[in-house]
Amino acid sequence: MNTIGIIPARFGSSRFPGKPLALIGGKPMIQRVYEQCLKSALDFVIVATDSDEIFDVVNSFGGNAVMTSADHVSGTDRCREALNSIQESFDLVINIQGDEPFINPEQINQVISILENTKAEIATLISPAMNMEEVENPNRVKAVTAMDGKALYFSRYGIPFPRNREGLKPEDYLIHLGIYGFAASALQKTKNLTSSSLEKTEGLEQLRWLQNGMSIYTSITNERADSVDTREDLRAIEKKYLL
Repeated sequence: MNTIGIIPARFGSSRFPGKPLALIGGKPMIQRVYEQCLKSALDFVIVATDSDEIFDVVNSFGGNAVMTSADHVSGTDRCREALNSIQESFDLVINIQGDEPFINPEQINQVISILENTKAEIATLISPAMNMEEVENPNRVKAVTAMDGKALYFSRYGIPFPRNREGLKPEDYLIHLGIYGFAASALQKTKNLTSSSLEKTEGLEQLRWLQNGMSIYTSITNERADSVDTREDLRAIEKKYLL
């Protein structure tokens, strides 16, 4: 199947304005993400941005970029606009976060494999929780799946709830990672879905898809990509990977 990787990259960020252009070892972060994507099985990679500056930087290092609306509220919407602006047709679309400069290309391949080998409309990755603090952190989204990996629910709450308050270890909980893959038709389908009650309650876009009957399949990975949310994260990543 013909597969495109799209990296949504907006300039505005309340905590870190211009984050995609922040230098890591002399390279803009968006370039490092892009170069990791090129190491994967993706057939084509493109950055979808609302910033002329990001657009110009991507072109300067030989990458592909497309301008998208500044009004998008999610990376999914930005990916859809980018896909529709490209002349070539693609079967699968992988939405790669633009703030994970050293994402393992094999994780991208893992998402592609889910789409190619299951009945998934949407694919994503999950990882065993590392500790109970992570389970209890509402910013770490938890997932519950069927035995075949089909997602049953996502929550900011520490699900499943242990009724007897015993027997569950941190690694029994599954943390949802941010990468998504879509069948191209499924990505188009999401355009017509209005915000659902569960999505509004938890503040999680994927619950809109589940509540509307779309199939999301998951795969477990034991590796976490380091993400950059703050300038402190940037310095930590430089120290970890480049020093």
